[in-house]
Amino acid sequence: MKKISSAVVLLLVILLVFAFLGGEEGAAREEAPLGMAVEFMDHAACAYVSQDQGWFKEEGLELTSYESYVTGMALAAALARGDIQVAYICLAPAISAYVNAQVPIKIVAGTHKYGYGLVVNPAKVKTVQDLEKPEIRLGCVREGGPVDLLLRKTIDKYNLNESQVLKQVYRMDPPKQVLALRTGQLDAAFLPEQWATMAEEHGFKMLLTSQEIWPEMQGSVLVVKQELIRGHPEVVKKLVKITQRATDWINQYPEEAAEVVARQLQALQAAGGTLFPVEAAETASQLEITPEVLFKSMNRLEYTMDIDPQMVQETIDYMAHLGYIKNSFKAQDILDLSFREE
Repeated sequence: MKKISSAVVLLLVILLVFAFLGGEEGAAREEAPLGMAVEFMDHAACAYVSQDQGWFKEEGLELTSYESYVTGMALAAALARGDIQVAYICLAPAISAYVNAQVPIKIVAGTHKYGYGLVVNPAKVKTVQDLEKPEIRLGCVREGGPVDLLLRKTIDKYNLNESQVLKQVYRMDPPKQVLALRTGQLDAAFLPEQWATMAEEHGFKMLLTSQEIWPEMQGSVLVVKQELIRGHPEVVKKLVKITQRATDWINQYPEEAAEVVARQLQALQAAGGTLFPVEAAETASQLEITPEVLFKSMNRLEYTMDIDPQMVQETIDYMAHLGYIKNSFKAQDILDLSFREE
């Protein structure tokens, strides 16, 4: 009987040890620290809403850093750092980071479609063909950004003289483009939202939107490092869940969502030193972001977590065709849509 009792006791001890270790591992998984980066645009509305409403904390997610970038390309560069595990970023920069910088990321959900446009000085540019005029000064972000892809799609769609249009392009970040339009240094600009609508509020005309140029264009996506998926899949699932909750809330309460995003962006502007890159942040701080402008701007986006792998593949192939990424690849290599609850 003593031997049996000793064996039973030993078994119980072993089970307790495994239960303790399992509990410790579960706690560690729940408390996995997260470095997050987002774009300083209403493209990342779901992230701003979630932060404002305290939903990350409510789900037990600890944000060790929360950085905002004026351009998606700058954010893509930040993804290479080890302390950034999550990002709300436009699709094109995410693809560039994955291929050119070999950052091991996965797209786990979409966040919106569309969100880009061509704004013009209506006194100088009345039709798309006017972009070919040698005196027209056109603003756009650097090569490989989503609005640059939109510029190239516009050239294709309207059979514009590619070399003529491209030699008239001035490469600068979105807030600089808005200021350049206002001061007469630019006559037109391809811009992401909310910057396009901000330019429109100053008397410029929205000549084209991404809906017209590139139907079903994927805007931003939620990306995570592959190591987060391997080590903390439950955290990724929570991020997707929170993003869905925020997306539903934005669509249900659009006016309140615009107020929340405006408040978050204004706070970042006022904080100083919290936007990157610094030189772009200084320009952005000179522009007023209001709930009214954001409400109009956000209505031009389709906030949805749905993402079409075929559209991702089309974007990959187009970027490879333009020479913006080293090589094409299968969309499934960068996608992991298994974390969404149907």
